Amino acid sequence: MPAHTVKAYDEQLSRLRDTLMRIGGIVESALAEATNAMVRRDAAAASVIVQRDVEVDTLQRSVEDQAVRLLALRQPMANDLRLIVGSIRMALDLERIGDYAANIAKRVIVLSQLPPVVSVGPIQRMSRIVQEMLKDTLDAFSSSDPDKARDVWERDEQVDEAYNAVFRNLLTYMMEDPRNITPCAHLLFVAKNIERIGDHATNVAETIRFIVLGEEIEGERPKHDESPFAIVEPPAGA
Repeated sequence: MPAHTVKAYDEQLSRLRDTLMRIGGIVESALAEATNAMVRRDAAAASVIVQRDVEVDTLQRSVEDQAVRLLALRQPMANDLRLIVGSIRMALDLERIGDYAANIAKRVIVLSQLPPVVSVGPIQRMSRIVQEMLKDTLDAFSSSDPDKARDVWERDEQVDEAYNAVFRNLLTYMMEDPRNITPCAHLLFVAKNIERIGDHATNVAETIRFIVLGEEIEGERPKHDESPFAIVEPPAGA
């Protein structure tokens, strides 16, 4: 292959990686900013996050277009082929993370109009776990570090445990006073969206292992979401 063709090919692969990192940076910030907006009850900041989701959608489509062109024109092999195929998987998961961050922001807009009835501290702490997972996932991709990716994969259980605690706590508040039902229901959706972001960060970690090593992570993904089976006892005297 002529030198100029090799250079152009390398630049196209580099552009693909850069686009993925750009999406990752946007959705990582979106989650952090949506969480801060929840804490501050800042509807204006939440609205900005919702509007920015269009940019993520556009970039995700750009990754798909770049990947298809590379597959069609370059006939990549081995590591390059895994990067191109994996980039499509990663972009889809990152786009979904952006959607969930926007969903959180939409709930924040509603919550800002309701009286605060419960501390959002546990949800904020849960979000910090997921934010750290997202950061480490992007670092693992940037540095082609499969061990860091596996570490993210193993942390998904922490998110489930935090979600279970939030779920039970909010259900208890809802049972104690019917006036708590509406705000707590919105907070439950916020927590569930954060939990789903953790799942997609774990998906990205799996894809990074595939890109770098050409193998999937062995074993069952650590999951500990007990919310479908939760039984909450009514408060005494209810």
